[in-house]
Amino acid sequence: QYVIQYQSGRPQREGAGLSFWYFAPSTSLVVVPTASVNEPFIFPEVTSDFREVTVQGQITYRIAEPKRTAELLDFSLNAKGVYGSEDPQKLSQRLIDQVQVVMRAEVQALSLKDVLAAGELLVGRVAAALHDHPVLQALGLELLSLSILAVKPKPETAKALEAGAREALLRGADEAIYARRNASVEQERTIKENELATEIAVENKKRQVREAQMDAERSVQERQLQARAGSRGAAKAGAKAKARAEREAKAKRPSRRLPAGGAGMPGSMPAAAPAGDAACRPARARRAGMKTKTGPKTGPKMGPKMGPKKAAKKAAPGSRRRRSPSPRRDRPAQARPRRAAAPPRAPPDARSGGRSSPACQANPLWARMRSSSPP
Repeated sequence: QYVIQYQSGRPQREGAGLSFWYFAPSTSLVVVPTASVNEPFIFPEVTSDFREVTVQGQITYRIAEPKRTAELLDFSLNAKGVYGSEDPQKLSQRLIDQVQVVMRAEVQALSLKDVLAAGELLVGRVAAALHDHPVLQALGLELLSLSILAVKPKPETAKALEAGAREALLRGADEAIYARRNASVEQERTIKENELATEIAVENKKRQVREAQMDAERSVQERQLQARAGSRGAAKAGAKAKARAEREAKAKRPSRRLPAGGAGMPGSMPAAAPAGDAACRPARARRAGMKTKTGPKTGPKMGPKMGPKKAAKKAAPGSRRRRSPSPRRDRPAQARPRRAAAPPRAPPDARSGGRSSPACQANPLWARMRSSSPP
C-alpha cells in the first residue's frame, strides 16, 4: 500500500510500505492500495437490429499513480483505522461505468449474430479504447486485462435462433437418414437383381441340359431307326439273294416235263401225255404230304378267329352248352321228304384225265412215283 502522512495540512512522509510513529490528534494518514483488483461486470445491451443481449465479463486493474488518485479521491483513515469515506468502493464502479460505455458503443455497431460471434473482437476494441481513456489516466488507473465470458440473447431470441439451427441440424439428420435409406434400397435392388440373374442363369442351364438330353435321345432314336433300316435292308437283301439263289438253282435243275409230242420217250402217247401229267399232279402232291383242296377234311371246322385250343374244346364231347327249351325246337319232328339219290359218278376215263387213264399209266414219271410209294 502507498502511505502519505499529512500533518498540519502538509505532506510529511509518503511512500509504499512505510512504518513510523505518528501523533494521532495532529496527523492524517492516507492509504492507497496498489495491488491489482478483479471486478466482474454484466451489461444488458442492444444490437444494431434492436435485439437485446447480455454481455458478461471481468476486468483487472491497479492504481498506477497513487498520489494522483489520492488527490481526486478520499483514501484517509479515521481514528478506528478504516476509510472515512466511500470513495475507495466507488473507484471500481467508475471503472466499470467506463467499460460499459465503450462496450455499448461497440455492441450497437454490430448485429445480433455478429455480436454472438465477435467475443474476441469486442475484447480487443474495448481494451484499446480504455488504455488511452482520459478518465483512467486522471484517476491514475492501469488496465491489466479484460475478458468477456458470455454474450447471451434473451430466451425467446435464443429459442428462435436455436430453432433455425435446430431445423438445419434436423434437416441434415433427415438428409443423412434419406441417404442411408436410399443406399439400403440400392443395395436391396442390387441383391434382387443378382438373385433374378442367378435364377435366369439356372433356368438357362436347365434348358441347355434338357436340350442336350433331347438331342441325345434324338440321336439314339435316329441310330435305332438307322439300325432297323439297316437290318431290314440286310433282311431284304438276304431274301433277295436267297430268292435269286433259288431261281438260279431252279434254272440249273433239269426240267421234268416231257417235250411236246412225247418224242424220245418209249411207250409214250403223244396227245394224252400232257393231260395225264396234269391228272397225276394231285396224287403226287398227296403222296408228298401236301394239303390240297381235293384232300379229305379232318377235325372240326376252324373259324377265322378260332385257335387250336378253342377248336379242340369245341370238338370235345359234352362241350355244347345246353339250350333253353323252345316250343318250336322241342316239338316233334315232322317227316321230311327225302331227296332223290344222285346217280353214281362214272369213273374217270381217258378223256377226263383220271389216274387210271392210259396217258397217266403210260407216263414214266407216274410209273416211277408208283414204284417208290409204299404199298
